[in-house]
Amino acid sequence: MTDADHGVRHAHTMEIEIATLGGYEEVGRQMTAVRAGEDIVIFDMGLNLSKVLIHDNVETESMHSLDLIDMGAIPDDRVMSELEGDVQAIVPTHGHLDHIAGIPKLAHRYDAPIVSAPYTIELVRQQIEDEGKFQVDNDLVKMKPGATMAIGDSEQVEMEFVNVTHSIIDAINPVLHTPEGAVVYGLDKRLDHDPVIGDPIDMERFREIGRQDEGVLAYIEDCTNAGRKGRTPSESYAKKHVEDTLKSMEDYTGGIVATTFSSHIARVKTLVEYAREIGRQPVLLGRSMEKYSGTAERLDFVDFQGDVGMYGHRKSVDRAFKRIMKEGKGNFLPIVTGHQGEPRAMLTRMGRGETPYEIDDGDKVVFSASVIPEPTNEGQRYQSEQLLRMQGARLYDDIHVSGHLREEGHYEMLQALQPQHLIPGHQTLEGRSPYVNLATSQGYKLGRDVHVTQNGSTIQLVE
Repeated sequence: MTDADHGVRHAHTMEIEIATLGGYEEVGRQMTAVRAGEDIVIFDMGLNLSKVLIHDNVETESMHSLDLIDMGAIPDDRVMSELEGDVQAIVPTHGHLDHIAGIPKLAHRYDAPIVSAPYTIELVRQQIEDEGKFQVDNDLVKMKPGATMAIGDSEQVEMEFVNVTHSIIDAINPVLHTPEGAVVYGLDKRLDHDPVIGDPIDMERFREIGRQDEGVLAYIEDCTNAGRKGRTPSESYAKKHVEDTLKSMEDYTGGIVATTFSSHIARVKTLVEYAREIGRQPVLLGRSMEKYSGTAERLDFVDFQGDVGMYGHRKSVDRAFKRIMKEGKGNFLPIVTGHQGEPRAMLTRMGRGETPYEIDDGDKVVFSASVIPEPTNEGQRYQSEQLLRMQGARLYDDIHVSGHLREEGHYEMLQALQPQHLIPGHQTLEGRSPYVNLATSQGYKLGRDVHVTQNGSTIQLVE
């Protein structure tokens, strides 16, 4: 490009501004807005669950958004009034609650459709249906990974969904293409080339975006595991780990119980598969287990094949437990909620002896999940484990792989995208520092092109 060309281009620069609204001081309540000229796109509208769990029996569905903002549970979006433009779309990247559970409380303030991949949209629809305080009438628009849509009327801004892999199906990274370069919203993913369900991460497309037109103006990145060496293993690795663990119990005739993230459909599918291989009937128990797996099956993302019982309602769960006790624990493998020790989840209730399922000395409990490194979770999980141990349970821990990038994945993404600016997110200040160090080692500089920001801040990238 000649200097003359350069001058012409910058005679018509488009202002690019980014508002970091939630998830920049904690893990949870993710929300970021990008303004390109007069058009704004909001990425994610999440909940910080730990802020809710601290309080006993809080029903968020009936609470006002202002109370939830004061509690630190959902993003404080007041800074949006300072952005000069109109919101054209609200785009959740995937169906985890820290990305979608703020939608029923905040989306009605914006005259814009909610646009996401099909599974995510279905989970958003369910969130909205459960809402007891606000009427949310935003259009719900399904857009598949690989597709694009025009943003606003200028014909200069376009949004694209790039397929990524995470610990929930149908995850995407949205990319906003502007005349000043692309803004890539990189929450949450791992580089999985051999997932158990769905397509591998589309690294080829990320590399193309990094090299086409004006390249990548800004990359917003999830820093969850940025301080961990090496790469995050594939879900197929976790599948082998589950197989190895369950097959080691094949000769045990007592109770085996497994727990994992109810939204982790690939892992639930694996547990179902290997339960059958060791001669046990899989049974999915818990409200969220029924919700996520039932939705995935209804939308044809997964076929559990054969007879898998799914029970969410308390009475039907207890009936299932009675049947298991009557027909023999050795014939079943209950797959339950409660891997973080959540007080009202199924495994915690089992540990407290509040269900018809009796845990005997030597029974196995398989945690196919890691503890979310946050004090509330760690404390609850500790209590849950002690309750299970007191009944004689043997615990199998961390049969799991993370859904987030480690160091090598971050290097690979920087190499693919070659962004001009980096905005680390999805972490506390402390949790983002390993990513800042990693970026610095690649020639980026804090304050120049690495922007460490807080909730409620704005960053003007092009004026």
